[in-house]
Amino acid sequence: MKLLLVDDHPLYREGLTMALTTMADVEVVGQAGDGESAVSLASQLRPDVVVMDLHLPGMSGVEATRRIVAELPATGVLVLTMLEGDDSLSAAMRAGARGYLLKGADRGEIERAVRTVGSGEVVFSAAVAPSVMAWFRTGGETPFPELTEREREVLDLVARGLTNAEIAGRLVLSDKTVRNHVSNVFAKLHVTTRASAVARARDAGLGER
Repeated sequence: MKLLLVDDHPLYREGLTMALTTMADVEVVGQAGDGESAVSLASQLRPDVVVMDLHLPGMSGVEATRRIVAELPATGVLVLTMLEGDDSLSAAMRAGARGYLLKGADRGEIERAVRTVGSGEVVFSAAVAPSVMAWFRTGGETPFPELTEREREVLDLVARGLTNAEIAGRLVLSDKTVRNHVSNVFAKLHVTTRASAVARARDAGLGER
């Protein structure tokens, strides 16, 4: 089984490499420290499993997962991250990840998860299992899972036509905080104008009065 390890911390990657190469029939064929490199290496090396961190410089682990799965549907992506929030979990699942573990997992759990994902099955850490079940019960329909709950709330008000000042008054936030939220929303949705953000939001059902 060929593995590609993606994490922005070199020492963690090296430690994980040493642990996983002790597994029978497992070869770590590549390492990447950012999302762009992960996508490029996956295309070149065609690994069976990509062990993916979500918090990466530049392209996020979620976007890298989405691109890898789109190009290489036979490759399984196992997320291994510190992020345990529902937004991160939902975003990873929607991107096509087959597994989600927290970095607190022990070596045995990581090895079993790699084997499971490599065989085409799905696996989730016990710590996030309740969130996974809730996600399936709701059909995984949370719009824009890459946004935080507050960012979705701000986007909803933007889609209703409120100005930043009006949103600040409605949510009892400072103007600067609202501007930061709006900027984060634009970056995560890959839009550059308020009109584009409103169009995306309304297409997803936000902004209804």
